[in-house]
Amino acid sequence: MHLDFEGMAPREAYGWMVGTIFPRPIAWVSTISAAGHTNLAPFSYFQAIAAHPPVLMFVPANNRGGAKKDTLRNIEEVPEFVVNLVPYALAGAMNETAAPLPRGESEFERFGIASRPSQRVRPPRVAASPVSFECALHSIVPIGEGPGGTHVVFGRILLAHLADEVLAADGTPDPAKLDLIGRLGGDWYTRTTDRFAVERP
Repeated sequence: MHLDFEGMAPREAYGWMVGTIFPRPIAWVSTISAAGHTNLAPFSYFQAIAAHPPVLMFVPANNRGGAKKDTLRNIEEVPEFVVNLVPYALAGAMNETAAPLPRGESEFERFGIASRPSQRVRPPRVAASPVSFECALHSIVPIGEGPGGTHVVFGRILLAHLADEVLAADGTPDPAKLDLIGRLGGDWYTRTTDRFAVERP
């Protein structure tokens, strides 16, 4: 089977990509607008990309009408955000925040998600998330436009919060205790409960 992506409609290309490139970690991103309205939304185009300086990225796609999502608009107004990681226990709450809400309505309040103040940035973090990264905007790179267009958001990590209960005896993160989820294609997700080790050469 061969797929010609150059002649493919964006929605079809998206389906093939998310149906084969996985598991994808989930960035549950909290932001705040210039008016002080908070927002919380999940993104599965997400990855750590550098350690010097420490930088991660996530990719908000335009909505079906081709407009920027509130997460991106907020970051353009207040260039800070928090990436909260999602364990299995928070999968349902995370999924609820994928619903489109009117601009200015907070997912924290609408879905009863507890928050905590951040230390270095203005947006709050998800209180129950085992790991939260406070980030300052590094840069935004637009790719495409209109429906299906995206913006790659790069954030410099300023501070991380790790829950003590997900740490191993040596103080490092314990994958079993983190129990994070990843996105597959369609409505499917996976958990980090099935693991194997391979020694590097």
